[in-house]
Amino acid sequence: MTPVYPRPLMEREDWMSLDGTWKFFYDDERKFVHPTDIIEWPMQIVVPFPPESKASGIGDRGLHQGCWYERRFQMRPGPGRVLLHFGAVDYIARVWINGHLVAFHEGGHTPFSAEITPVLNASGEQTITVMVEDDPAELTKPRGKQDWQLEPHSIWYPRTTGIWQTVWLERVNETYISKIRWTPRFDGFAISFEARIKGRQTEDLQVDVTVRHGNRILARDSYQVIDQEVNRRVFLADPGIDDFRNELL
Repeated sequence: MTPVYPRPLMEREDWMSLDGTWKFFYDDERKFVHPTDIIEWPMQIVVPFPPESKASGIGDRGLHQGCWYERRFQMRPGPGRVLLHFGAVDYIARVWINGHLVAFHEGGHTPFSAEITPVLNASGEQTITVMVEDDPAELTKPRGKQDWQLEPHSIWYPRTTGIWQTVWLERVNETYISKIRWTPRFDGFAISFEARIKGRQTEDLQVDVTVRHGNRILARDSYQVIDQEVNRRVFLADPGIDDFRNELL
């Protein structure tokens, strides 16, 4: 299956999916704290399917407090920055690249990212390791697919442990857009535009915006980046009562 870029609103040409087969094992007693502690990897798992699912290749619905993942990938250092993205990991995740801790995240339903440029090996051979803590008996954390009993009961779903959404890398420029949001404003025939800019900042940094409907340009402008962000409302020419207004709506 050909991987599909998981965030179409900000698709970039230079990216790599890390979904697929990873090394895997359970660490129910939480004996290990660093990738170098692990000597053997007795299992394999297909990411991004959780180990409870059959699609992961494991299908183990038992109670497990922790697990580890690892895989290698090819990525040579180059111009710009390399960002690592996780769609979601349930529940606490620590991420290492080549033995260097690059991310810590708590929360099983939210995405997180890390810049890994400084820790890439010059050879291009890279190793990513993920440690997950997800105690099924811990009832104080936000709950969802977190049944603490062996079999699902009442309204509770079967457990979901570990990586359960896509993992991918992308290369960006030294200055890059980290977030975009468009919000239609029907009352004033306008669109609110929000952008967050990360990386190297300059005083004259601007974001150029062009809004099109097919081949027709509806708006074009440039906005100054202030405090690493742009928040503007783009007003469109109201076409009145003709059919084109309905096309836009």
